[in-house]
Amino acid sequence: MTGAASVRATGQNAVVQAAISEDSLPRTLSEYGFFAGSPDRPEPSLIRYGLRNPLFSDYAEKTRFIHLPEGAQFRVGSDGRIEFPVGTALIKSFGYRSDSGTLDTLETRVLLHRADGWIALPYVWNAERTDAVLKVAGTRIPVTFEDPSGESHSISYGVPNKNLCKQCHSRDGELSPIGPVWPDMEFERESDRERLKVQARFPKNGLYAMARWDDPTETLAERAGAYLYANCAHCHSRSGAASNSGLFYDEPVGDHPASGYLKRPVAAGRGSGSYDFIIEPGHPERSILLYRMHSLDPGVAMPEIGRATVHKEGMTLLTQWIAEMEP
Repeated sequence: MTGAASVRATGQNAVVQAAISEDSLPRTLSEYGFFAGSPDRPEPSLIRYGLRNPLFSDYAEKTRFIHLPEGAQFRVGSDGRIEFPVGTALIKSFGYRSDSGTLDTLETRVLLHRADGWIALPYVWNAERTDAVLKVAGTRIPVTFEDPSGESHSISYGVPNKNLCKQCHSRDGELSPIGPVWPDMEFERESDRERLKVQARFPKNGLYAMARWDDPTETLAERAGAYLYANCAHCHSRSGAASNSGLFYDEPVGDHPASGYLKRPVAAGRGSGSYDFIIEPGHPERSILLYRMHSLDPGVAMPEIGRATVHKEGMTLLTQWIAEMEP
């Protein structure tokens, strides 16, 4: 490994570009220079962003950053997805609030765009939160937290192994980012948004607007579509790992089979719960979609990984959406 003494990415920041771009697996997160000895001290050159519709991950709080190589240009596709250049790093940390209200970061996952494609690596922070160590095989961390309603949960929080990341981050069989979609992104600093706009090429016909699933001023269908996009579309798309299901949640939801409307499952069994349709209009209690999203059984639950609790707020939304459909 090149180490912290490597050539810096630019003369303006401490990120070690070689650690991102070279064919190696840095053993510690500090070798990249993304953080100054603590997860709450990011390198100032990193671009911090959030998502209007984040993926549910057991109520964990996430902090997200982008590092772009010097002079980088990138393209935004017609679907809003960003095509990042080689040398890009996407950094996402997961944690829970402590009793004192501070964010206790457990792990940081990095997506590195190298010459031969993207690579995903998970790093787990030490007890002192001074550095994080690569966990190629993943690990489990006992966590106790309260959800927004005040209910307490004690779970075995799962840090995915290096190869498991491909299960969600797969498009056309290749590892790729799923979170950074321009219409869904929010920036802590407006200067970062403007900086990226200068470096980007956008579609000539513009981009669609994206609803927020938790915005009561939006229609139920728009909110449900935004929620399913964030939580399901990375697999349930025509280029995703679940393309054979015939469910495509990266497309507008409606009363058609691609949304699950009166659609029979491709394969029956435990996953169907003896119900007939993915979505049975007017009957959330008989809809396979909700049955699987409410389950914690590893052979039934959807999404298949990354969840050890039920997202009560999301389930409430989807239940109402299906209940108000015309039978």
